[in-house]
Amino acid sequence: MNTRFAETLRRLRTAKGLSQKELAKRMYVTRPTVARWESGSRMPDAAMISQLSECLGVDVNTLLSAAAARDESPNVIMVDDRKIILTGGLPILKETMPNATVTGFTRPSEAVEYARANRVALAFLDIELGKVSGLELCRTLLEINPRTNVVYLTAYSEYSFDAWSTGASGFMLKPITPEGVRAQLKMLRYPFASGGEAL
Repeated sequence: MNTRFAETLRRLRTAKGLSQKELAKRMYVTRPTVARWESGSRMPDAAMISQLSECLGVDVNTLLSAAAARDESPNVIMVDDRKIILTGGLPILKETMPNATVTGFTRPSEAVEYARANRVALAFLDIELGKVSGLELCRTLLEINPRTNVVYLTAYSEYSFDAWSTGASGFMLKPITPEGVRAQLKMLRYPFASGGEAL
């Protein structure tokens, strides 16, 4: 539950002189949807947050910052079947997302087990993971939590078309770099507080 976003949205809507019903009409959603946003039981995605900022006449960062307050310490995972990639990539993820709990896995099954026990905010997935592909792993992670952001990591750009069809948020060519990670953080479907330069 995100009470900070709920309170911010309610305050901005009231200041604009709009009822929940009027805001819902402008947003092309139902009044109960707005009510759920204002109770903190549901969160709009990044596109909706951008639309809300336009309807309410506020800087989008005001709403994004409130939305980001939802996660005290978001869980970020990296899955690659080569330990050397994890050894190089995990420190970069920790550097760019100091507020996050960053965990690496070489086996997709371990990543799935972790995701069932912990709410994963962001997953960096290699596409070629031995017998299981990163595309399959993405689908499994999204079944567990549809709000998991997935960014594919690969050395092969020809995978990009297949990657987009899985519901992923982004795609990065290896090797992983701080600049590349920061660029992906700005494009997440479901933003979160990373402690870096995501928002």
